[in-house]
Amino acid sequence: MNLTIRTVLADEWEKARELRLAALLDPVAHLAFLEAHEDAVARPDDFWKERTANASAAGAGGVRQFVAEAPDGRWLGSVTVLVERPADEVRFGEPAKVDQTHLVGVYVRPEARGAGVVDALFRAAVEWSWTVRGIRRVRLYVHEENARAAAFYRRFGFVPSGERAPVPGGTGAYEVEYELLPPTAARPGGDAARAR
Repeated sequence: MNLTIRTVLADEWEKARELRLAALLDPVAHLAFLEAHEDAVARPDDFWKERTANASAAGAGGVRQFVAEAPDGRWLGSVTVLVERPADEVRFGEPAKVDQTHLVGVYVRPEARGAGVVDALFRAAVEWSWTVRGIRRVRLYVHEENARAAAFYRRFGFVPSGERAPVPGGTGAYEVEYELLPPTAARPGGDAARAR
């Protein structure tokens, strides 16, 4: 599939909103996202403008949203990267013990699934993560019942970290944390650095 993977532009809030709302209508949205469609629809334009500007290259650098764009300009999917440091406020899950990035909001439109879109998005997100000063791992959470997503993350090289967090809302379900460590050659101390 011919597509471009790139960072959102600050003024593309309408496209960012449309893709997010589509994601929240997906049949597995209840397993993949911690936001309901009706809540997102009710958010004012200023929310979407600020969210998109912050996730662009013009933002402060703590968030980056990557999109997969078709030749006709339509967005086929997206992933957002949050930079997390131990001193930061916790957004979800366990507090950061090391400087890390956190992949969230993973979505590919149904008609583009199976065409390598999610692989391309993840490559961009992970490659960008390793360019951020001090980053020692990339993490994400997956609902314990979302076997399809978990299988993709494992295929990409993520492994369960042993941590999990309760899904908000008191459902009794859990999100399982997966992590990806940088390539050994890029890490000080090589294999010794992998030991915890």
